[in-house]
Amino acid sequence: MQLSVRDVDDSVFKKFKAWAAEEDMPIGKALTMAMDQFIAWRDTKIKPTDIKPLNLGKRARNLSEEIDKVLYGD
Repeated sequence: MQLSVRDVDDSVFKKFKAWAAEEDMPIGKALTMAMDQFIAWRDTKIKPTDIKPLNLGKRARNLSEEIDKVLYGD
């Protein structure tokens, strides 16, 4: 498949092309790998709504204040 892409930064493309040449890899294969890794990275980002509260028990009720005392003193 032949593909044309607009608005690609020249300096970034030159670096990418040089990297592909060093790896003895065709540009198409290198671009496919880069896009695949980008998609995997994007899909693994943690959203704030994915974070669930953690119950550390009653002893940890004032934990942040205790940590502040250790770090900053009374």
